[in-house]
Amino acid sequence: MADAVDGARGVLIAADKFKGSLTAVQVAERVTAGLRRVVPDLAVEALPVADGGDGTVDAAVAAGFERREVRVAGPLGDEVTAAFALRGGTAVVEMAEASGLQRLPEGVFAPLTASTYGSGELLRAALDAGARTIVFGVGGSATTDGGAGMLAALGARFLTADGEPVTPGGGGLGELASADLSGLDARLASVELVLASDVDNPLTGPKGAPAVYGPQKGASPDDVATLDAALGHFAKVLEEAVGPKTAEYAGAPGAGAAGGIGFGAMLLGARFRPGIEVMLDVLGFAPALERADLVITGEGSLDEQTLHGKAPAGVAAAARAAGKEVVAVCGRLTLTPQALEGAGIRRAYPLTEIAPDVATAIAEAGPLLERTAERIARDHLL
Repeated sequence: MADAVDGARGVLIAADKFKGSLTAVQVAERVTAGLRRVVPDLAVEALPVADGGDGTVDAAVAAGFERREVRVAGPLGDEVTAAFALRGGTAVVEMAEASGLQRLPEGVFAPLTASTYGSGELLRAALDAGARTIVFGVGGSATTDGGAGMLAALGARFLTADGEPVTPGGGGLGELASADLSGLDARLASVELVLASDVDNPLTGPKGAPAVYGPQKGASPDDVATLDAALGHFAKVLEEAVGPKTAEYAGAPGAGAAGGIGFGAMLLGARFRPGIEVMLDVLGFAPALERADLVITGEGSLDEQTLHGKAPAGVAAAARAAGKEVVAVCGRLTLTPQALEGAGIRRAYPLTEIAPDVATAIAEAGPLLERTAERIARDHLL
């Protein structure tokens, strides 16, 4: 994806999506076009990035992974076409592809009943494809089921006192009487499973998955209380079935990721790592960084959340460690110059500087981003 020109400064574009307007690939295309209007022979390398949430598979495909599509269960049980990415023995699986909010009909939420079953089917498809390392990117979920659906798809059994399977979703876990993980897919034992997430919440409690993220998925205060109690009960029953390690997993950073699917992944032996760190490794960021003089990162909103494990912060930290100059593009900016500097970003260029109306900035993000890239070229490359 690079065009090398001897003697020219090299630019690496490593930006995440602008949610609701541009994919990470489109961001890179628009920035490249704007830069080259000012410096026609510029050497540009595009490496779209993601932090484990939605867009992670697309970023892997842009970096040379093969896109594989399979039919799996969506969060409400209806069949959807979901993708994972494969290169050699490494698969990148994105839970949002199967169980994400974007899989729900517009305006519909199902906080108590949405299931991660399809995410388990995606993991199984990666195993069927011969993956020996699976990067499991979690975020953007419609679900709060602690990964119960995912585990069931991989062979676990969760039964009520009547011996019937519990109903799908986090709400049904309150009826759980027994758990049996002995039927889990045997191939999981020989695979390296990496849990890639940008959140470090535990499973339950005031900072747990239901309390912090449940409202984003349509959960009322009563639903949050129901889900928190149900996930706590789920962990307790699993502790009886699996052993004391379970309580450790429930309290571990990342257990609460994507409605608690992080907890389920830990039961499968997953190792938690910040999503952007994992993805930079997988995408080949280090060698691309060596070839660059200037790094352009960014995402839709550069705000306080950006500083806590989001893609631009990870890119900037790695680039700063390598002594590279970093600037950022974004739809809107709420960080101070001092906060940007602390994150390793020399300057940010929000689209709202050109189009102060946020709705216009979103609707016309592509052309505005090209104009912004022209400014970056004049400021940093001439």
